[in-house]
Amino acid sequence: MKKLLLIVLCSLFIISACETVPITGRQQLSLVSSQELNSMSFDAYRSFLSKNQVVRDTPQAYMVKRVGFNIQKAVERFMSQQNLSSRLNGYAWEFNLVQDKHKNAWCMPGGKVVVYNGILPVTIDDAGLAVVMGHEIAHAIANHGAERMSQELLVQMGGMALSTAVARQPQQTQSLFLEAFGVGSAVGVLLPYSRLQESEADRLGTIFMAMAGYDPRSATGFWQRMIATERATAAAPELLSTHPADATRINNLKGYIADAMKYYRR
Repeated sequence: MKKLLLIVLCSLFIISACETVPITGRQQLSLVSSQELNSMSFDAYRSFLSKNQVVRDTPQAYMVKRVGFNIQKAVERFMSQQNLSSRLNGYAWEFNLVQDKHKNAWCMPGGKVVVYNGILPVTIDDAGLAVVMGHEIAHAIANHGAERMSQELLVQMGGMALSTAVARQPQQTQSLFLEAFGVGSAVGVLLPYSRLQESEADRLGTIFMAMAGYDPRSATGFWQRMIATERATAAAPELLSTHPADATRINNLKGYIADAMKYYRR
């Protein structure tokens, strides 16, 4: 009887701690507040920029900020249309290009975005860059990193609140954050998201880029170029190793692109 009661209470706890992913409607576990995550994110972001070479006042740096700004406005408009603007409270958008040969990009909670200049030869133009930035921003908007951290809090700390975990086990909690968002020693090398999360990021990302004025059909071309890059080198680019881009994904993208075209305005 006690075991059954415990199961019921745990189930109610998990249900009450769920949020809904925009568009897909999927329920996801959320044990961390956006305010707490944003605070940790901003600290980690400042630390990263202080330890890496930020590219400034170049055409490529301006392109990153331009495309990022356009997608930011599209995201804000999309969330407003979905009556979800409150989820962007506390966002302090920032878009930076860093000097790094790796083909990668990431977005942390609160709109902190970094693009590595090693990926620019593959993105080629603004539309290609919008594919990457739209996808990474979609991960943040869909709270995928927060979901992953919540799962670890539940498994490793019994569902302890983030603030409590920071107070009681600061080092372990910090490690969970670094693992969830790919920060610290592994910064810039994103950990694998689930295929479900990847599909959600592809779907939302194509909508965001379309609303920002970039042709979502550019997505298939970008991922095909990434695949070609993988085949031409001994090691897969980081963005491919953590964002599987096989034939199945390309086929799925075609469906998402067809839907995103409804949002596309030149």
